[in-house]
Amino acid sequence: MSLSRELQLHITQLTEIRSILNSMKNLAFMEIHKLQRLKTMQGQAVANIERAALDFLDFYPGPAAVDDNAAHVCILLGAERGFCGDFNESLINAIATGAYTGVIAVGSRLCNRQEGIAAEVIATLEGANVAEEIPAVINRLIDAISSLHDGGTATKAVSALQLTVVYHDTAPNQIAQRQALPPFPRQNGQTQHYGNPPILNLEPGEFFADLLHHYLFAVLHEIFYISLMAENHRRLQHLESAVNHLDDETVKLQRKSQIYRQEEITEEIEVILLNAENL
Repeated sequence: MSLSRELQLHITQLTEIRSILNSMKNLAFMEIHKLQRLKTMQGQAVANIERAALDFLDFYPGPAAVDDNAAHVCILLGAERGFCGDFNESLINAIATGAYTGVIAVGSRLCNRQEGIAAEVIATLEGANVAEEIPAVINRLIDAISSLHDGGTATKAVSALQLTVVYHDTAPNQIAQRQALPPFPRQNGQTQHYGNPPILNLEPGEFFADLLHHYLFAVLHEIFYISLMAENHRRLQHLESAVNHLDDETVKLQRKSQIYRQEEITEEIEVILLNAENL
């Protein structure tokens, strides 16, 4: 096979790869817009629950503070798929100096690198590829948290834990750490907004337990939306760079192929002329 034919075959392969990467880039772009809408709505829901909780805690004593010796578990939200650069490595580095008693790693790509995590990995979970998979992942996460206490329900299990979620924020190259349990850290120094306590249809303890359950689900949904959006932002940038690189390489190969083809045509003409002279 001539050099020009080999280059044309290579160009065809690069074009096919470029088409696949560009499709993946477009999917990431659409996922970002969908997650942005979900994140905004979920953030409003979390803010409403926090406002109701703080009003409740103004008049009813909250649960006892978690013992300093209680387990401090980190939920590390990594990437489920590739093409997102050092997304997982930066998370691992972020908790390298953290005093966590255990880590729950979420995301297949992150779990494959769990040997680099300084703290003990007590559970690994597959992450979400798209926003629609997040509720199922959170249900599995709640089950993993509950299993830390034998036979405990979700509310009982988390009551004796310090739970911190470490994830990528939507700001470029920014990693956030958010305390999920104990909840409502802003209650310290909170001033009363109402003169009368809220009217409850449940006992205060039962009400707060249900509120904690709803809050944990709501705040985890918000964090997962933010993390997945940051992952898709990183993937979009990575794929865009890859597509641009393939475009540049294709242009170079096309030029080189034209040069080789011109040389081959020149050689063919010379052969024809030599044969004509011999005849």
